[in-house]
Amino acid sequence: MRLLAAILAFIPLTVASKPTQIHEEGRCAIRGHCGRKSIFGKNLPCPDNGKASSPSPELREKLTNLCGSKWRDTPVCCDEEQVDALASNLGTPDNLIKSCPACRENFFNLFCTFTCSPDQSLFVNVTRTDQATSGKEVVDELDNVWSEEYQSGFYDSCKNVQYGASGGKAMDFIGGGAKNYTQFLKFLGDKKLLGSPFQIDFRTSPPADDEGMAPLAEIPKACDDSDQVYRCSCKDCPVVCPELPEIKEQSSCRVGKLPCVSFAIVIIYGVCLLLLVTAIFGHVAYRRHKESKNERLRLLQDTAPSDDEDEGDIVHHAGMLDRPHRNYYLNAILDKAFSKIGSFAARYPAITIASNVVIVGLLSIGWIRFSVERDPVRLWVSPNSAAAQEKDFFDSNFGPFYRAEQAFLVNESSISAPNSVLNYETLSWWFDVESLVSRLRSVEYGLTLDDVCFKPTGSACVVQSVTGYYQGDIDNFDPSDWKDHLKTCSDSPGLQECLPEFQNPLRPGQILGGYGESNNVLDASALVTTWVVNNHEKGSEAEARAADWEKMFKSQMIALQDEASERGLRLSFSTERSLEEELNKTSNTDAKIIVVSYVIMFVYASLALGSTSMTVRSILNNPSNALVQSKFGLGVVGILIVLMSVAASVGLFSAAGIKATLIIAEVIPFLVLAVGVDNIFLIVHEFERINVSHPDDEIDERIAKALGRMGPSILLSAITETIAFAMGAFVGMPAVKNFAAYAAGAVLINAALQVTMFVSILALNQRRVESLRADCFPCISLRRANPVDFAGGQMYGTDEEGILQRFIRKTYAPNLLGKKVRTFIVVLFVTIFCAGIALIPEVQLGLDQRNAVPSDSYLIPFFNDLYAYFGSGPPVYFVTRHVNMTERVHQKQICGGFSTCDDYSLEFILEQESKRSEVSYISGGTASWFDDFFYWLDPGSECCKEGREVCFANRDPPWNITLWGMPEGEEFIHYASKWIQAPTDAECPQGGQAAYSNAVVIDRQDVDIPASHFRTMHTPLHSQEDLIASYKSARRIASSISEEHDIDVFPYSKHYIFFDQYVTIVKLTAILLSVAILVILLVTSILLGSVRTGLVIAVTVVMIVTDIIGIMALAGVSLNAISLVNLVICVGIGVEFCAHVGRAFQFPSRVVLEKSKLRGRDARAWAALVNVGGSVFSGITITKAIGVAVLAFTRSKIFEIYYFRVWVALVVFAATHALIFLPVALSFFGGDGYIDPESEGGLEGDLASRRYRALLPEDDYDSEED
Repeated sequence: MRLLAAILAFIPLTVASKPTQIHEEGRCAIRGHCGRKSIFGKNLPCPDNGKASSPSPELREKLTNLCGSKWRDTPVCCDEEQVDALASNLGTPDNLIKSCPACRENFFNLFCTFTCSPDQSLFVNVTRTDQATSGKEVVDELDNVWSEEYQSGFYDSCKNVQYGASGGKAMDFIGGGAKNYTQFLKFLGDKKLLGSPFQIDFRTSPPADDEGMAPLAEIPKACDDSDQVYRCSCKDCPVVCPELPEIKEQSSCRVGKLPCVSFAIVIIYGVCLLLLVTAIFGHVAYRRHKESKNERLRLLQDTAPSDDEDEGDIVHHAGMLDRPHRNYYLNAILDKAFSKIGSFAARYPAITIASNVVIVGLLSIGWIRFSVERDPVRLWVSPNSAAAQEKDFFDSNFGPFYRAEQAFLVNESSISAPNSVLNYETLSWWFDVESLVSRLRSVEYGLTLDDVCFKPTGSACVVQSVTGYYQGDIDNFDPSDWKDHLKTCSDSPGLQECLPEFQNPLRPGQILGGYGESNNVLDASALVTTWVVNNHEKGSEAEARAADWEKMFKSQMIALQDEASERGLRLSFSTERSLEEELNKTSNTDAKIIVVSYVIMFVYASLALGSTSMTVRSILNNPSNALVQSKFGLGVVGILIVLMSVAASVGLFSAAGIKATLIIAEVIPFLVLAVGVDNIFLIVHEFERINVSHPDDEIDERIAKALGRMGPSILLSAITETIAFAMGAFVGMPAVKNFAAYAAGAVLINAALQVTMFVSILALNQRRVESLRADCFPCISLRRANPVDFAGGQMYGTDEEGILQRFIRKTYAPNLLGKKVRTFIVVLFVTIFCAGIALIPEVQLGLDQRNAVPSDSYLIPFFNDLYAYFGSGPPVYFVTRHVNMTERVHQKQICGGFSTCDDYSLEFILEQESKRSEVSYISGGTASWFDDFFYWLDPGSECCKEGREVCFANRDPPWNITLWGMPEGEEFIHYASKWIQAPTDAECPQGGQAAYSNAVVIDRQDVDIPASHFRTMHTPLHSQEDLIASYKSARRIASSISEEHDIDVFPYSKHYIFFDQYVTIVKLTAILLSVAILVILLVTSILLGSVRTGLVIAVTVVMIVTDIIGIMALAGVSLNAISLVNLVICVGIGVEFCAHVGRAFQFPSRVVLEKSKLRGRDARAWAALVNVGGSVFSGITITKAIGVAVLAFTRSKIFEIYYFRVWVALVVFAATHALIFLPVALSFFGGDGYIDPESEGGLEGDLASRRYRALLPEDDYDSEED
């Protein structure tokens, strides 16, 4: 380095045989300057083996002031010119190491003793001389013998000294990044252009032929020296740092490789299963024993049954013997209310339809305020959260974080053994690429990189690239030695010849990647370049100007990808705006798939509704019947009503100022369609039954009966879903909160429209059917249609039922409710449930950015390269908020470079945390504006001047490292204002203009420092787990600092705003789902009149959601805001699947129940399946399965992972639990049933039911002889 090299420039060179012939006390080896070897060279010392001499008073004073009091009364081997040069050249390293007195003392002692010691010949031996331009003999090489103890102690005292402005180590500058004392002393002694002008060979022992020489017996000062004068601070000497409290591991409890929860579930399940198997075998053995005993008794008795004995089988098969005999008052009220609503809607369809349309139209006016929130920060982070407020504070005080444009150039010519990307041709081409980028001119504003880039020194743009080792100039890229230069710079990035134009050392991990195994940068398979661009307030013209240049940069990079490919290379890149652009592209891609999915569901629902009253035989007998009985038009209207509810909800909440999100646009229609179609099927299927059982009633009466029976069921699901979704509105995260509001509104409005408007449409459709008019074309009358084949109105008389309904009634329900099958079902589903619980701890947190963009996005290779090759972590700032640094108490709480800093000051804690980077994710030193500011005031550096006077030159008390008498209050503000405008250069590296101009806010009026930050670095973060852990760790560190000193300190890094959600998302998920389940339990218990049945339904929904979470762990679906929304959806749709079955169980239809062979809860479970099982299967299961299947064709990874996988699991688990597990669970644990008001019609009802049964052949229905 130029500065350190100049330290040795004062020492003279000659060509003579053994210039240092005598080695004894009081004799010199070199003295004075004898000239230069070239006109541009440096002064070299003269070989001089003469006696040491007494200095002049002026020389004595200068030497004492520079090197200390030990030189007050000793002869010397130097002259005044040498001491002046020494003082000048020690100035720059002094600025770098003055924070550590021990290092400074050792550094100064080495060169002062080497230059002026009266016993110089005892440890210095000139080995080669040369001729100066003046003709004098000058020193060209010498041995400098110091003890190993001193050399290693010297290095140890300096190796951890930090240089604040760069956030790195001073060793990078004074020792070329040396890793041991040998490298350190070699760096100081090597002859080089910007180093020593002659070769100094530091040795630990003299050559054998140099008698009289011996290692200099100097004892180095240690950074933890017992003498407080030389003791260094914690940040420069880790051994003096107070020990930080041990971090309590937050990792989950594990037994071997299994989480404790999983292990406990396995043990509990195993024990329970063992007990169950034992109980079954015991029961079987007992029954066999009892049967054997009874058989022996029967042999002794008359086996003929008496007339008084009952026919056991016949009694057992009589389902009506255990039918409910109680009325539930609330259900009766709801039945009457919905009957009246249905009757009114059927009688006055025009009024009902018109009023609904008007209301929906009024609500839809809010669409004029419709807007979609696309800003990820405003979407995923609550404006009231700490992370959002901290980002606002950071941006408002220090400006938005820089924009980064980054590119990776990867050599993929050999997949099995990647070749190095570093060759002369490739690097020459990359020089041209960077030159091309610097010349790019944007289209709209005509801007170049120089117009938008970040310039810390005021002139040079920050471009972090391997070309920086050559100052970005291809003329410095010598084909003969470029490898040696690159290797040198990677080992010692602080060398002057290795510094880029913006003067900040480039660590290899920032610019090269893929050399980990060999640890040789020349084997790097990836080259990394980062262009840093100034950022501005969002929406400002300045931001638009930066974005304009980025557009041109993106276009150029895309064009260069083909050129790179031709060279056997792969170029990946990203701009600041890339991610947002690709996310929007994802939404546009998904829109097509989503629309196709919805259209298919619409068509299926419309066709399926038409099949409720049509059979293949009836269509073949008379095709005209198909046109009349079809309900395709009714299905289309039903779907339109679903869309109307979505439109009304969007309009309502848009008018309220709640912005929509892409999740809402993509998910709400799916959700409401799931709920809406199911309700439509239930109403239509029940109406068809009423048409058969009460054909003589008027249409409005039949509608009233159907809605009276299904209305409470619809109300049950609507209320539970609405409240469950509404719970999400209490979450701070806007994406979840807004979804919850829109979903709750849409579900509620949809239910209201279905029990009013859809019922009116259903009544009109029935009138069309009974008038023999064609579906979709009601003006056309089909006289060939046979009314005898119709099931409804005055015309009834079918001899068939649907295939699905027949299968459920005859085969599925009876077999499902068999004793052995029920036991197997419970064991199977409990097993799956336990597996789901055991897998919960395995669900990961986060949202991999690679999954958030289209599968063909250019960002996916970039993110792959970023995780694979980038060896540097993002910067992290620890921000002080309203901590007045003008007061001494706060100065001590923050500082790190002074002897009186608090033991647990901010800088000391950060320094200690960097020593345990595996848990703190903190790496490297801290850039401290406070320490650099106060060291800038040191009069020895002559950086701070008041006019022509050096600040603090004659101040009392003087500048010192104890902080005693250092500036406070207005004096602090005065000097800080000067420092913040002082340039940062080689002479004054602590100047604040370049390094800290945006790191501290100075309030001159209130004499305050309201905001400042201290920058350090994260370790490389290569996964979502690392990113989340780094945020949690930084939050922990900031909290410990705040609590220790009762001040406000918070961490800030660019990615924190997106990962704040993961601090609380597990707790938030648990609370949301728990509250939703409690709501389900409460509402179902009230509306069904049974806590037991409500509990069974709630437990079933819990099992559904738990199983889905287990699938998330297996399918690689991590927990984030998107999956949280999906889990809330799972609760809602799970209720939709289960609520109707539960209500049909509590209020069984008398007509269906009396034909069951079973008794008690078994009979009611059978009746529930027969009554609503077909609607649940065809109305929601098949509809959802078809819609979800289409999503498999999406190109969006986020949809494929977070929607398709979760929704497939939802459809499978919700359908199986509702149609398999729930009836079985109800048969075991369900509550007592109630009379269904619509089934109790006195004589008329009994006759109607008899008529319904008469329509079904005896050999085809459930009879006692079956």
